[in-house]
Amino acid sequence: MASGNLIAESIRIGGSVEAAPLIVEKVYRVEVGDESVGQPRVWTFIPFEVPDRDAASLADTLSAALEPVGGWYCDFRTADETFVVFFRRIFRYHRGNRAARAEAEEYARSVGVPEGQIDWRE
Repeated sequence: MASGNLIAESIRIGGSVEAAPLIVEKVYRVEVGDESVGQPRVWTFIPFEVPDRDAASLADTLSAALEPVGGWYCDFRTADETFVVFFRRIFRYHRGNRAARAEAEEYARSVGVPEGQIDWRE
């Protein structure tokens, strides 16, 4: 199973995540946003799992659903791969591939992700 965290506030108005069957056991809110870059102060976290066979489909769905402004992304991983999804941009690489991760990190910076939030797990 692939697992990750979706932040509800990262979904754009009119966006929808429904292509893959997500397993969600809890939803919680935390004050972690960076208001200085236009993020809401409170975020709603949705930890999820999805069957590995549906990971690519979920990435496609998220790339259409995420907010294009503000540096929002969703990351998740299978046993072998990491997915980092931005609006209309997907990074998919084998876990531990430093060059591929660096490319995703550079893109994150280019779309305004604060440095402290470029912290996805491998």
